[in-house]
Amino acid sequence: LHKPKKQKFGTLTRMTVGEKNPGKTNKTILLVGETRAGKSTLINALLNYSMGVKWEDEVWFQIIEEEDRSQTETQTSDVIVYEIFGFEDKTLPYSLTIIDTPGYGDTRGIGHDDIISHRLLDLFGSHDGVREIASAVGLVMKASDNRLSDRLMYVFDSVMSLFGKNMEKNIVALITHSDGSRPENVLEALKVAAIKCAKNEKTEPVHFLFNNSHSMKRMCQNVR
Repeated sequence: LHKPKKQKFGTLTRMTVGEKNPGKTNKTILLVGETRAGKSTLINALLNYSMGVKWEDEVWFQIIEEEDRSQTETQTSDVIVYEIFGFEDKTLPYSLTIIDTPGYGDTRGIGHDDIISHRLLDLFGSHDGVREIASAVGLVMKASDNRLSDRLMYVFDSVMSLFGKNMEKNIVALITHSDGSRPENVLEALKVAAIKCAKNEKTEPVHFLFNNSHSMKRMCQNVR
């Protein structure tokens, strides 16, 4: 794996692995979550999953240095775009673009979160930004979270206003620090907050579990 190529356009930072093939389908995931929710680990997990890395491979790639990112999360308003090209059909039939919003809920208040919302608007509207509308919005929460803070609700509403009601069916919960058991706390919190998102056949929010506890992280399962 070559070192990711880094480019900066104003407040947008782009990290690219591989070369884009215009003939291949690309899917875009927007991640929204509070500081320390585990987004950095999640992004690395998605990278390895899309590359086809398996448990037995005894290898783990990182597109983002988790410690470095966590230390700067509360110091930047930058939106970072991670592009993963060249691994189509390893696991997924498409390339992947992951948009990492800065950790909402840092020490600078709602005004700072509003700046980030404008950054997202610029991201999808600028020439150097992301051309495709997000295929999915991932609401990143820890398995131990038992409520959605006012600030997370604020930014979630901002995202909804950016994409419109048609995005509801593409919003899923990405639950980090999971031991694989049913995430009762998060599901109840989503219910209480009346979050509009994709639902499974049990009318529960569609959610994915991620295990952050080992150096070899992976997606645990999709509970439907």
